[in-house]
Amino acid sequence: MGILVSIDNGGTLTDGCAVVDGNIYHTKTLTTPYDLTECFIEVLKGLSEKIYGESQIHKLLNETDHIRYSTTQGTNAVVERKGPRLGLIHSGKTAPSKLTKSGEEKELFASMVGERSISISTKSSDAKLGVAVVEAVNSLIAQGANRLVLSLSGDDLQEQERRVRNLMLRQFPGHLLGAVPLLLSHELVEVYPGDERRRTWSAVLNSFLHSEMERFLYNAEGALRKYRTRNPLLIFRNDGNSTRVAKTVALKTFSSSPRGGLEGVQAMAKHYGFKSAVSMDIGGTTTDVGVLEGKQIRETRHGNVKGITVSFPLSSIFSVGAGGSSIFRVKKGKVIVGPDSVGAAPGPACFGRGGTEATITDAYLIAGLFDPETFSGGELQLDIDRARNAIKKKIAEPLGVDIEDAVQAMQLAYHQKIAGNIAEHGSSGKGTILIAFGGAGPLSACGVAELAGLDKIIVPSRAAVFSAFGIGFSDIAHSYENRLTKGTDAALKETVANMTRHARRDMFAEGFDLEDCKVSSTLTFEKGGKEKTVALNKRGVMPKGVKGAKDMRVQMKVVRPIAHFPLEKIGKLADRKPRAVGKRNGLQSDGSFADMPLYQLDKLKPGDAGVGPALIEESYFTCRILDGWSYKVNENKDIIINRNGRA
Repeated sequence: MGILVSIDNGGTLTDGCAVVDGNIYHTKTLTTPYDLTECFIEVLKGLSEKIYGESQIHKLLNETDHIRYSTTQGTNAVVERKGPRLGLIHSGKTAPSKLTKSGEEKELFASMVGERSISISTKSSDAKLGVAVVEAVNSLIAQGANRLVLSLSGDDLQEQERRVRNLMLRQFPGHLLGAVPLLLSHELVEVYPGDERRRTWSAVLNSFLHSEMERFLYNAEGALRKYRTRNPLLIFRNDGNSTRVAKTVALKTFSSSPRGGLEGVQAMAKHYGFKSAVSMDIGGTTTDVGVLEGKQIRETRHGNVKGITVSFPLSSIFSVGAGGSSIFRVKKGKVIVGPDSVGAAPGPACFGRGGTEATITDAYLIAGLFDPETFSGGELQLDIDRARNAIKKKIAEPLGVDIEDAVQAMQLAYHQKIAGNIAEHGSSGKGTILIAFGGAGPLSACGVAELAGLDKIIVPSRAAVFSAFGIGFSDIAHSYENRLTKGTDAALKETVANMTRHARRDMFAEGFDLEDCKVSSTLTFEKGGKEKTVALNKRGVMPKGVKGAKDMRVQMKVVRPIAHFPLEKIGKLADRKPRAVGKRNGLQSDGSFADMPLYQLDKLKPGDAGVGPALIEESYFTCRILDGWSYKVNENKDIIINRNGRA
């Protein structure tokens, strides 16, 4: 097996993981928002330095089998409203008034489409409709639209959308510079009765993301081609699958990075045998909470994109504005966390890059949890005086307390906000495990778990790059869904045959024969007010119990398995007493400072165990074991932490 590479492009940092002969290497670099290809190449450079001892990108890529890549840029574009100006051509049930019923819908529609929408009627001759189309396009372009979405309604909307497109191409042929990209809603989403809102919103959001994602991802793929990589770049999507850039839908890149972390959690659940978990991914700006139930990632059939329901399924990931770079303030005598962030630039005050706001990173530095000289692998030295000045001015003085009490108040507010998000969306109680990752997750794991009522924590050994690590468990796959209008064997066979032809074309474009893939099909329907899903057998006949069902849909998933990141088998390890590499004088819960033993994860052995308070450091994260908690290192160098007992 050749080298496996996974890269996760975040808003603040870009992470990379590589597997070479069973050994896993990882690295980080600052995200370069002005040119995302630069940080992409820098991560490859960093991985090659870790693997070969020097920068040899050509060699790395020549020996790499697969590069899986995820990005938060789609998520950030929606959050920040950075994208093209869209124009919407609609009719009947797809009118803006039908799309903007909630506050979130009104706000998002105003920022993406605004007044650039026009209604047309297709109940006329081609000549009259052609004039109407030209007038609509000219009007929308005059208002600043640079991409168009066509979403009609009615029983024959597919035929009418194609008709409008053909009339538009006659007047605005694609070879002219004045041509404007047009998306037909039915070509993105399968049409279902009563689904006009979801279908139109899916088309609008996809168009909003398309141009930037296309430019960015093709630039990354182009950079790889210069190095003559053996296989094409694979884009990790929010459905847990990976596909080539050319076979990726822009909307499926939304929230793909957090999904990478959940893929890692699911792989751990299957490997370790636990069934219920809540993941906590703390980054620079947000904490993302995901849920695993019965070893399966919790998903919704119709995903939620910032309050908007779309037609594609999405994993249930709940974000809260609390991260390592979130800004702390005092309002009415209370410490408030975020949701805004100082980001990578200028960053927390302790970064020494001009930041003056108080962040949890500054608080943890003052609390003695970081070594200013070795932070982030020694690549970034911290300034404790700047951290103290920021917290003094922004938190301590407004509260009327000393700096140490201000730090305690910041930690409590921070942990409460994250624990509240877990309590609202996650699961708790006996048997539920908290999986803590992200650069800041292991540091806050015990504090958050105590407030959330969770008694067991796993801090993965690759916690700082766990989303990138999790991407390495994905396969090349495509999913399809078609409506079944008749509940007959003949209709089912025809639908499955059409989907199979589509799947064969897609997998051929990926470079594989369908016969080398795993194909599974299901039928989802509504009966008795409940939705049911049953597996379809190879005989292509309708399953029993479907008579009288409504809203029948056939789903097909085609998977081409590729190599995954490895996990070591685990067994019963006898406890060993670890050897500390030193001590760190840290702030305790009672407000006093005391020495805590300091361990380095790469020097710990499987079976090493101890009790808190203690600190365990890795190059890019610090794990804090609080008093009343115990820990043990397993065969994968994951840190297993239990409350009130040995791990």
